[in-house]
Amino acid sequence: MEFDVPRRFVRTWSLLAALSSGVAAFGQSDESSVARRWNDLLLESIRNDYARPVVHARNLFHISAAMWDAWSVFEEGPRPWLHEDEFIAVGDVEAARSEAISHAVFQLLRHRFQGSPGWKELEPAYRNLMIELGFDPDDDSTRGDGPSAVGNRIATEYVFFGLSDGANEINDYENQWYRPVNDPLIPPEPGTQDILEPNRWQPLALEYFIDQAGNIKIGGYPEFLGPEWGHVGSFSLTPAQRTDYERDGDAYPVFLDPGVPPLIGSDDQIRFLEGFEQVLYWSAHLDTTDGVMIDVSPNSIGNAKIPTEREDFAGFYDRFEGGDGGLGYDVNPVTGEAYPEQMVPRGDYARVLAEFWADGPDSETPPGHWFVLLNEVGDALGSEKRIGGEGPVVDALEWDVKSYFALGGGMHDSAISAWSVKGWYDFIRPISAIRWMAENGQRTDPDLPGFHPQGLELVPELVEMLTEESTAPGGRHEHLRGEDGVNLGKIAAQCWRGPDYIFDPAKSTAGCGWILVENWWPYQRPTFVSPNFAGYVSGHSTFSRAAAEILTALTGSPWFPQGLGEFEATSNDFLVFEDGPTVNIRLQWASYFDASDQCSLSRIWGGIHPPCDDIPGRLMGSVIGPQAWSLAIEHFGEIVDPCREDLDGNGTVGGGDVGMMLAAWGCEGDCDADLNQDGLVNGTDLGLLFAAWNSDC
Repeated sequence: MEFDVPRRFVRTWSLLAALSSGVAAFGQSDESSVARRWNDLLLESIRNDYARPVVHARNLFHISAAMWDAWSVFEEGPRPWLHEDEFIAVGDVEAARSEAISHAVFQLLRHRFQGSPGWKELEPAYRNLMIELGFDPDDDSTRGDGPSAVGNRIATEYVFFGLSDGANEINDYENQWYRPVNDPLIPPEPGTQDILEPNRWQPLALEYFIDQAGNIKIGGYPEFLGPEWGHVGSFSLTPAQRTDYERDGDAYPVFLDPGVPPLIGSDDQIRFLEGFEQVLYWSAHLDTTDGVMIDVSPNSIGNAKIPTEREDFAGFYDRFEGGDGGLGYDVNPVTGEAYPEQMVPRGDYARVLAEFWADGPDSETPPGHWFVLLNEVGDALGSEKRIGGEGPVVDALEWDVKSYFALGGGMHDSAISAWSVKGWYDFIRPISAIRWMAENGQRTDPDLPGFHPQGLELVPELVEMLTEESTAPGGRHEHLRGEDGVNLGKIAAQCWRGPDYIFDPAKSTAGCGWILVENWWPYQRPTFVSPNFAGYVSGHSTFSRAAAEILTALTGSPWFPQGLGEFEATSNDFLVFEDGPTVNIRLQWASYFDASDQCSLSRIWGGIHPPCDDIPGRLMGSVIGPQAWSLAIEHFGEIVDPCREDLDGNGTVGGGDVGMMLAAWGCEGDCDADLNQDGLVNGTDLGLLFAAWNSDC
């Protein structure tokens, strides 16, 4: 299957214009359900709001849950998530559902996005879609059992629920007690400007900041987004998955705590140093003139096995050449045919990955990106939609409502878990860590000048110290010598040179070359640089792995339809902040997990995360996805064995069952502890067990 252009690459307002004119937009067809119509408008609303992943994961879930509540109230059996109305019998069930869903979503969108920078265009689009669907946008009555009243009641419940769920929506999600320990870094200036604590996040100060949705904020620096998000009410997260911490008298609940990241001054310091060095090394790949060609088809990429033990994390990646231990596939697992080889410049592939998965500008944010992919999968399945891949074919409305509810719950829980970790551990980003290490010096040879055990490792032709010889006329570092040799002894790297070398984003590229590492820059725009929140753990990795688990459960298969999902980046017409790619690049995935893994790698190539942020996020997502799906199908009214997690047979899911699962850890084949029946006992099964914690059989 070939995906349409993701919404972030379509110019702003295109969907709004389509809706205003009554024309179906993007992947929509005349058969698109009312839920799909509203979901596309929700995604466009996110693109035209501030880029706030946690806020929009919550919006996606609450609005999807409101759709589910409006759908389920007209049938006996399904269980609403928030709404309390009893079953309502109607003659035309689908018409009633469409009307109730529309009123619920219309009112919620108007409430949640009334402060959006795109509000003047969004609000008319909401009204126009209501009118196009045949519903009265001015009907806000909540009295009676008519579909419009039901939808309006549901919206009202979600409005009031959202004002008390711990997100601090009433104050526009402002932080209530978190304060950064480090003064801001000014990216155009060299170094970290005397960072106080190298293990902690450092804000960035910019003359102006353009977020991933393209919104301009003048002066100051953007505050940490969502450090207190662990207080937000979740979908499927359980008390057993929560660890309570306290700092300066303030509470920081953490869900699915992955433990302390590698810290400077700890026994695990070497993982800190080598992990951030890997980001620097991969930055050297962002140049198409280095002559490196790679096969980026599923022949060579994908099918990776994620390590679960910390000591195995580093070995999962190719530290110097890029990529991971994925072996690819001998043949397409669905069709049995070979995948065509796709040899492309590594520099093009890495740059396209970094921008495609970054979700900006014109961003629907990472959780919204997975809704885009979900919609494309649904389109590819056509009329053969079965919940869980089994049972009867369902219509488009049922598929959309149920899939949005499950994916929304997983994305919301991913935001809560990942940002609860970010807020508590408050871990440094690569732009600060790499510059700080460069300020320290080199850690390779105590007999050389500038030795520091927390400096950068010297690697010939990649990371070197400036010397009299290397900076002499004709030397490779001549341009870095500085007046009167002021830079002698500093550390230089062969890597992406940064935005100062991009004179016209439509025509020029920065390329790679020798720069002072104290000036190192992620593969990002000068008005963005790095996300405004701590690194550990990677939100992209958590969102994506959870989404891959949910799409696998939803479709009953880990494989994209026909074993191939792909997106084409057109040559010289895709990259946003520099020219490129030089050739057409097709991002291709056999499985949803391959797409998830590619997303995770993109953040290392983009200079946003080191490996220690990545894999713990993936492991968290592998727990969140299955348990969100398990809870969703309970709401659907599907039969779920209430005793499958009671491994020791004592009638209650508890510590004894954890012990039995740990004893079976890694078991392959037919194992009692393999709760999701995927042939392996691992963190996914443990997540399902925790989701049923204290349940009685």
